[in-house]
Amino acid sequence: MIGLYGGTFDPVHYGHLRTAVEVQTALRLDEIRFIPCRVPAHRTTPAASPEQRVRMLELALASAEPGLCIDARELHRPGPSYMVDTLMSLREELPETPLGLILGLDAFRTLPSWQRWQDLFALTHFIVMQRPGTEADFPAELTHVLKQRLSADPAVLRQTPAGRVMRLDVIQLDISSTRIRQILAAGHSARYLTPDAVLDYMHGQGLY
Repeated sequence: MIGLYGGTFDPVHYGHLRTAVEVQTALRLDEIRFIPCRVPAHRTTPAASPEQRVRMLELALASAEPGLCIDARELHRPGPSYMVDTLMSLREELPETPLGLILGLDAFRTLPSWQRWQDLFALTHFIVMQRPGTEADFPAELTHVLKQRLSADPAVLRQTPAGRVMRLDVIQLDISSTRIRQILAAGHSARYLTPDAVLDYMHGQGLY
């Protein structure tokens, strides 16, 4: 099974890396692909260029756990980066491989606002990261979906290519790319929030 971790990664930080390792371990994933988006559909344009964000991911993953890698397909596609297009592209290459889209609970709550969101369940499973003991209110559309598709057994996800939702407790470090950019813009140190190699690269590039 392959995990898919999308985002701007502007910049990548330990919050991304720690949750990826926890998901990989809990679900025994063969790999997790970090998928940096080119033009976010629901967020502002990243401050760093696509090339800079890929380089930061490369530096962050160079000393990370085996099985964490980069899939840059969205950066080569013009226009907004819609996940449905990315998943359809992956399905052409991996028609029967179980895929799991990794996202946080808050992002999952917004799923009904995504492009062709109902089609996504034919393309991927959803792995929803949350803090232990979290209770959540979902929109009515998602509540109906969860009643049909929620599973607590990783084996169920590995048996089919797509269509299930799994809520997974992970340690969520209170780190955000936005906060790192703010810290650097103020001239302060962002050490221990992101790998040193990434921090050195940001300084060298004059980012943020």
